[in-house]
Amino acid sequence: MKRIILFATALFLLAACSASPKVDVAGEWKLISYGDKTNPTPALPGVDTTIKFENGQLSGNVGCNSFGGEYKVKGDKISFEPIMSTEMYCETTWAQEQGVLVILTNNDAVTVQLAGDILTITSTDGSSVLILMRK
Repeated sequence: MKRIILFATALFLLAACSASPKVDVAGEWKLISYGDKTNPTPALPGVDTTIKFENGQLSGNVGCNSFGGEYKVKGDKISFEPIMSTEMYCETTWAQEQGVLVILTNNDAVTVQLAGDILTITSTDGSSVLILMRK
């Protein structure tokens, strides 16, 4: 009987340790770089691209256009409800805006990783990233 209790306790502890802790994305973040995971593109200088996560609500500006929607974090995954965005065309920021919004408008949960004040959001296929710094 004692062995069964020890075995059950060990299984419980292993299961608890293997669960991914919830990443706290709350706050306002500034874009540092985006795009290809192995060689991300630096954010455009002088273009204030920000993302704010607060109480399940997401809002921000990607240079020319504003956006908003809902998000949910579960462990190290974040999923976004349909994101609404204004649709002005701004040639100088267009590539950066598309690089950011393509990850945020994905219907599948994406991976989030927090290291100090740096938040990395990685696309579902692992090829693209958003690297953000806490404001």
